[in-house]
Amino acid sequence: MTSYVSPPAEPRPQVLAARPAAPAPRQGIDADRWPDVAGLPPGSRARSAVAAALVRSALRRLPLRVRWGGGSVTGGAGPLLDVRDPEAFFRRIGADGLIGFGESYLAREWDSDDLVGVLEVLAAHVTRLVPPALQRLRGVWAHRHPGAERNTPDGARGNIRRHYDLSNDLFALFLDETMTYSSAVFTDPAADGWDELADAQRRKADRLLDLAEVRTGTRLLEIGTGWGDLALRAARRGARVRTVTLSHEQRDLALRRIARAGLADRVSVELRDYREVEGAYDAVVSVEMVEAVGEEYWPVYFDALDRLTVPGGRVALQTITMPHDRMLATRDTYTWIHKYVFPGGMLPSLEAIRQATAHTGLRVTSDDGFGTHYARTLRLWRERFTRRAEAVERLGFDATFRRMWEFYLAYSEAGFRAGYLDVRQIAFTADGVARGGAR
Repeated sequence: MTSYVSPPAEPRPQVLAARPAAPAPRQGIDADRWPDVAGLPPGSRARSAVAAALVRSALRRLPLRVRWGGGSVTGGAGPLLDVRDPEAFFRRIGADGLIGFGESYLAREWDSDDLVGVLEVLAAHVTRLVPPALQRLRGVWAHRHPGAERNTPDGARGNIRRHYDLSNDLFALFLDETMTYSSAVFTDPAADGWDELADAQRRKADRLLDLAEVRTGTRLLEIGTGWGDLALRAARRGARVRTVTLSHEQRDLALRRIARAGLADRVSVELRDYREVEGAYDAVVSVEMVEAVGEEYWPVYFDALDRLTVPGGRVALQTITMPHDRMLATRDTYTWIHKYVFPGGMLPSLEAIRQATAHTGLRVTSDDGFGTHYARTLRLWRERFTRRAEAVERLGFDATFRRMWEFYLAYSEAGFRAGYLDVRQIAFTADGVARGGAR
């Protein structure tokens, strides 16, 4: 049975001692693994009252139906948000904002028979949920990122371990046979069933390799190995591939897959930070890695891509993006996703990528967005994960973890369905000139 690292609670001295006994909806939650879910946060009645007033007002303006405490349903249309324990719900939001909203779901204080639908409505109206005056004071009430989650070389290793080293068996339960954990590219809008997913993932990888002009003899560097499928496809084209990762679990499985394919002589897999890589490559590819780098290190990351690519070489990235104004508004905010799923992560905007590459020799040659494809990919993962709940439990992941993972997948799918998030494949040419001089 596989154990896993439970997410650390946000530092709150003497919180556990101050918390009241958990009411019935929170019974059965492991307080050691999930301290901030099993108990309620300390908070004043005033903050809870303010949260209640703001949340009720916001929900009345949205296309949602709401049930409070088992009473009658308000609102005329839309998915149902069923708030089973309003007092706990408002208390969590008053203390921790959207982190509290997510923790309230984990504690079963609210639910929905259309979770993605509820979250999609919230994502589509995200700029209206908090009054403008409070949005301007975000720095006062929002939690800040813990220093331990900065993406220094040591910090990045810890952040990666908490997500990607959970268990290869866990990911295999909901990913397709390619073991690809990023957006697929479908051809037919109507053909997005499970049977189409593996081919859609291969299509995504091939498009990226085409953008990087990978062919026989190409010296290819991949930053972020995943479980090795893209490296395998590149090697089958005749490329010589070096791929680097910080995940022990992913490296182990990638090496086994490469050996089984008889391609160990063409692919090397290394446990190495991108900042430590040396050499010169005809092409560099990286799939949904920018998001894990963190804003502080985006210039360092793109400097590395520039430095490692020969003049005239190609760089091809796949990255999730968000609107620039929302990125600026939330850049310093510690979120539920940071706390429970992706510590240290940060989604860039297209403008942020342009700014981070402006001083390099990387020049954009193509840029294609396909966010609706990610919504479909996430739906397939979420449905498969939910169907395999018993198998997830047998791996040692408790009911709260499973609810957390379902919320994460639904939350992500909703963001793409609402158009709040996008995913893009961006190709660059390295022109050999950076910072005003030849390299």
